[in-house]
Amino acid sequence: MKTYGLIGYPLEHSFSQKYFTEKFEKEGINARYLNFPISSMDDFPELFTHHPYLAGLNVTIPYKEQVFRFLDEVDPVAEKIGAVNVIKITWDNLNYTLKGYNSDITGFKKSIFPLLTIDHKKALVLGTGGASKAVVAALEQLNIDFRYVSRTPKDDNTLSYEQLNADIISEHKLIINTTPLGMYPKTDSCPDIPYEALTPEHLLYDLVYNPEETLFLKKGKEKGAKTKNGLEMLHLQAEEAWRIWNL
Repeated sequence: MKTYGLIGYPLEHSFSQKYFTEKFEKEGINARYLNFPISSMDDFPELFTHHPYLAGLNVTIPYKEQVFRFLDEVDPVAEKIGAVNVIKITWDNLNYTLKGYNSDITGFKKSIFPLLTIDHKKALVLGTGGASKAVVAALEQLNIDFRYVSRTPKDDNTLSYEQLNADIISEHKLIINTTPLGMYPKTDSCPDIPYEALTPEHLLYDLVYNPEETLFLKKGKEKGAKTKNGLEMLHLQAEEAWRIWNL
């Protein structure tokens, strides 16, 4: 039986194990998917001692960047954004080769594309953490201009939340939340943007999927904006990981 798995820490609320276990059962695939909660990346090599012939791994917080030092090869797109969430493992007898990919880019791109209109030529990306990198890479592929929004701007392409006003909101009809604000259990929080400036031409996308409708999306919907959460993106990135493992 082939073994796939997820590395990260902690993993109590992980999406991947349930998704792939159900996928394997539904599609009659003779495989299993395990969680590997490792408290330090120094423990990573031991996985291959205890689980020889691992077929593929997903990588989640906080190791999407730390895992690079263990990889033999990195897909150019993943290398450019500096984050890996999929590892393809190739075995030659007892020796293994690890190649890193990022499936979040494909997941986000496929999820948002059907919602885009001619209004969505410019985007605000809320947050500058690891998740924002995949979003920005997808926006670049879609030829959508973007600006980051951060509590601590570090360059000319990053705005502070205090700088946001009606004119900026009007100019950027696509707004993507890549921060954990509003995620369960802290569902009463949301990014501090001027929601009163939103219109029906706006599209608000939240990478958070629990709850199904965050306060960020709720406030957007109240102004007539289109809204979407990150659940479909999660499904699509998982399917892209499966595709990569079976290349």
